[in-house]
Amino acid sequence: MMGIRRIPLALHLWISMSLLFVHAHSFYLPGVAPEDFMKGAPLRVKVNKLTSIKTQLPYSYYSLHYCPPEKIVDSAENLGEVLRGDRIENSPYVFKMREPQMCKIVCRQTLNAKTAKEFKGKIDDEYRVNMILDNLPLVVPVRRLDQESSYVYQHGFHVGLKGQYAGTKEEKYFIHNHLSFTVKYHKDPQTETARIVGFEVKPFSVKHGYEGTWSENTRLTTCDPHAKRAVTNSDSPQEVDDKKEIIFTYDVEFQESDVKWAYRWDTYLLMADDQIHWFSIVNSLMIVLFLSGMVAMIMLRTLYRDISKYNQLETQEEAQEETGWKLVHGDVFRPPTNSDLLCVYVGTGVQFFGMILVTMIFAALGFLSPSNRGGLMTAMLLLWVFMGLFAGYSSARLYKMFKGAEWKKIALRTAFMFPATVFAIFFVLNALIWGEKSSGAVPFGTMFALVLLWFGISVPLIFVGAYVGFKKPAMEDPVKTNKIPRQIPEQAWYMNPVFSILIGGILPFGAVFIELFFILTSIWLHQFYYIFGFLFIVFVILIITCAEITIVLCYFQLCSEDYLWWWRSYLTSGSSALYLFLYAAFYFFTKLEITKPVSGILYFGYMLIVSYAFFVLTGTIGFYACFWFTRLIYSSVKID
Repeated sequence: MMGIRRIPLALHLWISMSLLFVHAHSFYLPGVAPEDFMKGAPLRVKVNKLTSIKTQLPYSYYSLHYCPPEKIVDSAENLGEVLRGDRIENSPYVFKMREPQMCKIVCRQTLNAKTAKEFKGKIDDEYRVNMILDNLPLVVPVRRLDQESSYVYQHGFHVGLKGQYAGTKEEKYFIHNHLSFTVKYHKDPQTETARIVGFEVKPFSVKHGYEGTWSENTRLTTCDPHAKRAVTNSDSPQEVDDKKEIIFTYDVEFQESDVKWAYRWDTYLLMADDQIHWFSIVNSLMIVLFLSGMVAMIMLRTLYRDISKYNQLETQEEAQEETGWKLVHGDVFRPPTNSDLLCVYVGTGVQFFGMILVTMIFAALGFLSPSNRGGLMTAMLLLWVFMGLFAGYSSARLYKMFKGAEWKKIALRTAFMFPATVFAIFFVLNALIWGEKSSGAVPFGTMFALVLLWFGISVPLIFVGAYVGFKKPAMEDPVKTNKIPRQIPEQAWYMNPVFSILIGGILPFGAVFIELFFILTSIWLHQFYYIFGFLFIVFVILIITCAEITIVLCYFQLCSEDYLWWWRSYLTSGSSALYLFLYAAFYFFTKLEITKPVSGILYFGYMLIVSYAFFVLTGTIGFYACFWFTRLIYSSVKID
C-alpha cells in the first residue's frame, strides 16, 4: 500500500470544492442524473439508429418494417447527436420494473417484396439494432474464447443472419424476431426503489406458430407463458421473404446486481486489450523521454558553446571569419514569401490548439463521458467557435510583425479559409449520405445552425481578436534585418527542404500512432472511447516532439546558413499529417470490411478533414517552438 501523506489545507479545500462542483453539476448533465424506479413502474425502451461497420451509414430504426408504436415520437437531441446520425425514438417495448414477462407479443407483420428486400439488404450488410433503456445502450454479451468466465459486450444485436437449411445449398435470410431481454438493477436497501445498471439481450430467430386465425388474444404454440414454454434456441428460424408472416415477441427478466449506479458504465468501457494500451503508452513515453534528454543535451551544450564562442570572438581577429548561424543574423527575421498565408494558418492552428486542450481537460475530468451522448462533439464545436478570439489575435500579431497594414483582410481570411474548406468537403459528403437515404445525413436545420455558429459567433470573435492583436505594439526583432538579402550557399542533400520536412514529420506521428489506432477503432468500429487521461498524456507527448524536432532541424538549417525557416518550421512538424493520412489508408485496407464505394469515399473524406486539422495543429506547434528558439538565440549574442 502507498503511504498516506498529509494533504496541505489549501489542496484539501480545493479538492473538496471541486468535488462539490462536480457533484452539483452532475445532476444538470442531461441523462446523467440517476432515476429511481418503484416495483411495477413503467420502463420505456427507446430505439436508436441501425448501424453497420461494413457501410458506416446509419439508418433510423423504423426505416425497416419493425413494429411501430401508436405514435412515433422523436427524443430531443443535441447538436452532437444529430451530427453522429443518432435518431432516438420511442418503441412498443414497455416493461414493468421487477416484473418479469414471458413471450409477450409485440405485433404481427406480413412482408411484401419491398420490405423483404430491405431486411435482406440490412442482414447482408450486418446491420445492428441499437436500443436504449434509462440512457444505457443495449448490449449482447459474448463469451470470450480465451477466458471462459469473462464476456465482451457488443453494441446492439444483428438484424438477422444468413444460413442454409440442412441438406440444401441455397442461402436463406433469417430475422431475429424474438428478443430475450435482461434488465439488471441495484436495489436500495432502505427504500423499495431500484436503479437500472445493465441492459442486455439475447436475440433468437423463431418461426412462431399458432392455432386458428390470428386475433388479439391468440396464444402461440412455440412459446407460451401459461405452459411455461420459453424460446431458448433458433432451431426453427423465421425466414425473410415475400408474403412471409413474422410475429415479433420478447421476454424480459430482472436480475439484482451488486454494481452500483455510479459504476454501471464500467462494463461498456472495459477495453478488451488494455494491456497493449498500457505497453504502447509506456513505450511511447520512454522513446520521447530518451529523445528529449538527447535533444536537450545537444542543444544546451552546443548552443552554450556557440554563444560563448561568438561573444568571445569580438575581441579577437577571428571576428572576420564568422561561421554558423550567427552569419545569417541580418536575414533571419526577413518576412517570408506568402507571409499573409502563414499568419492565417498560424491563427487557425492556435484556434485548434485551444479547442483540443480545453476539450481534453473537460473530458479527463469526466464531463464528457459516453453517458452524455453527443456531448463531446457539441463541446468541440462550441469551443472551436469561441476560440476564434485567439485565432484572430495571434494572426494579427504576427501580421503586424511582418509590417502588414490591412488587419481586416487577414482577419477575414482567418475566419474563412480553414472552415470554408472543411465545410465544402463536409457538404459533398453529406450530399452522398443524403443520396443513400441514411439518417447520418445532417438535416437542413442543423446545417443552418452550424452556419449560424460560424457567421454569428466565430467570425465576429476573430475580428475582435484581430483588432486587439493589431492595436498592440509590434514585436521587435532581436537583430536588425539587412536591406539586401544574403545569398544562400548550396546545401548538402540531407538539408534539402523536402527531405528534412518529410523526416521531421515521422517523430510526432510515431508518438501518437498507437493511440490513433484506438481512436480509429472507436470511430469506425463503433466502440466507446473513454481513455481521455491517456489521450491527454499522448497530446502532451505530441506537443513536446513537434517542438523538439522542429527546433533541432531549424538549428541545423541556420548552421548551414539557410535563413528561410518560417515556412519550413511550420511544414516540418505539419508533415506528420501526411503520415496520419497514409496510416488511415493502411487501416482502411487492413482492418475495415467496407465494400460500398460511398462508404469508402466517406471514410477518406472524413480522414482528409482530420489530417488537414492535424496538419494545422502540429504545424503551429512547430512554428511557435522555432519562433521562440530563434528569438532566444539571436538575442543572446552580441552583434555589432
